[in-house]
Amino acid sequence: MTKDRAASFLILGLLAILGTFLTLYATPQGLSLSDDSIAYIAGARSILSGDGYREAWLASNQPVTHFPPGFSSILALIGLSGLDPLRGTRFANSLLFGANIFLLGLSGWRMTKSQVAGILLALIFLFNASIFRVHTAAMSEPLYIFFSLASFLSFEQYYSGVQQLTAEPSSGKPLDSRGWLIFTAILTALAYLTRYAGLALLATFLLALILLHDTWRKRLTSTGIFLASVIPLALAWSLRNKLVADNATNRTLVYHPLTAENIEIGIYNFSEFLVPVETWRRTLIKIPNLFVFIFFALAIGLLLWAAYKGLKKFIQPSTERPEILSFTSALYIFGYLASIFSSMLLFDASTKFKLRINSPIYVSLLVLLVWFVFWLWQKRAILWRALAAGFAISILALSVYDMSNTVTQLRKGGQGYASFVWFDSEAMLFLRQLPEGIKIYSNQVGPVYLYTGRPGYVLPDLVDPVTGLPREGYEKGVAALKQDVHSGNAVLALFKFGSESEDVQSIYLQLAEGLYPAHDTHGNKIYTAFP
Repeated sequence: MTKDRAASFLILGLLAILGTFLTLYATPQGLSLSDDSIAYIAGARSILSGDGYREAWLASNQPVTHFPPGFSSILALIGLSGLDPLRGTRFANSLLFGANIFLLGLSGWRMTKSQVAGILLALIFLFNASIFRVHTAAMSEPLYIFFSLASFLSFEQYYSGVQQLTAEPSSGKPLDSRGWLIFTAILTALAYLTRYAGLALLATFLLALILLHDTWRKRLTSTGIFLASVIPLALAWSLRNKLVADNATNRTLVYHPLTAENIEIGIYNFSEFLVPVETWRRTLIKIPNLFVFIFFALAIGLLLWAAYKGLKKFIQPSTERPEILSFTSALYIFGYLASIFSSMLLFDASTKFKLRINSPIYVSLLVLLVWFVFWLWQKRAILWRALAAGFAISILALSVYDMSNTVTQLRKGGQGYASFVWFDSEAMLFLRQLPEGIKIYSNQVGPVYLYTGRPGYVLPDLVDPVTGLPREGYEKGVAALKQDVHSGNAVLALFKFGSESEDVQSIYLQLAEGLYPAHDTHGNKIYTAFP
């Protein structure tokens, strides 16, 4: 290894350590917590207790099928050391941020054959506030990004072996290149077992194998090897779900159109990613459809570029193969978007274009950004190089500015359910003091489980948030809840009472009707039987 290569690895390693430290520094009270976070944590605790991957935060304690087991399994593995999964999330995601910085830097280096470009990509990733926020939340996205980046690198290594074999037919490399293809497939399966959106990786690599190989024999052989390596792990998880819960992924095929609210959430998060200075972003977002236009302009431009590169190689196999990491990153953006849109439209109406959902796209956009900067730099003309350098320096400077504000904000207190509003809540104290065996019906079963140690009972509701269809048995559910409370066997805990939509609030009023208001602080109400 040359001194330059060793220095580059050292710099990437130091940036990874810095990223790990920043995550720990910004989250002194732990990572941001949401309902899904608590599901992962409770699932990990269930695994550690020997009960398997179950919904331990719910009184029903059914086997988990809605969330793949990847992240909870990592938390359970960390938990073997004695660290509770709640604390383990901070340890895991801090290390994953560092690892992802290193992998992305290595990707930039291999993509451009420039060590400086690799370090630039690692720095842009390190100081991107949107990506950083994803890693400071107790969610599965950092692990999913890790497996995705590793799979892209492995896929690029596979084609490097194929190219060497083509140049040196007697070198005996086919077994090595196939090994990298199998490794890519295993990483893809692990990504799927972390998030079901990992199917986008599967589609990306299959399409790339078909477009980039120069004969149908190679196309069919490579896709066969890839599928044969992916399917066993994914199929094993689906069979487990079918056996224990009679469903493969807890998804039902029902059409539900995108809502205007969901689209606005996506535009807002996209604008935050593009414009790191908040005052600028607030000014720009007032321009009608500006970020919608930017999104579609980017999408169309990338689609045309990827289609041109891929179809040219497919139609004329003798032409030069496109650079693998940039090409597959562009393909992946559309595969991932297709996966998310299909989920929202057909399988899960509750999925929103939130930051964590969009984050894999942002990572690919950063890869393509550095590829574009490097392309400008290669033109060698002073004007183009000055433009590339100025562009890179401006992005880094603005990102550092935004990152400093983000770290300062995060250090002020826990985010989501990690906030003192929840763990210092008088309502939670009231619930913790209830006698053992008392059921807790609540609109916030996640934090109830987290801060009382008791599984909760979900409220009856009129509409299933996943399918968007009316639920059956609502009246019976209301009657059963009230009977439990009136008998003294349960309480009803309603948090943020009065702050929900009119439809939801009407349900709360109906549930609370005829019950005794035993506790009322800061909009949190707890109802019991009459004393």
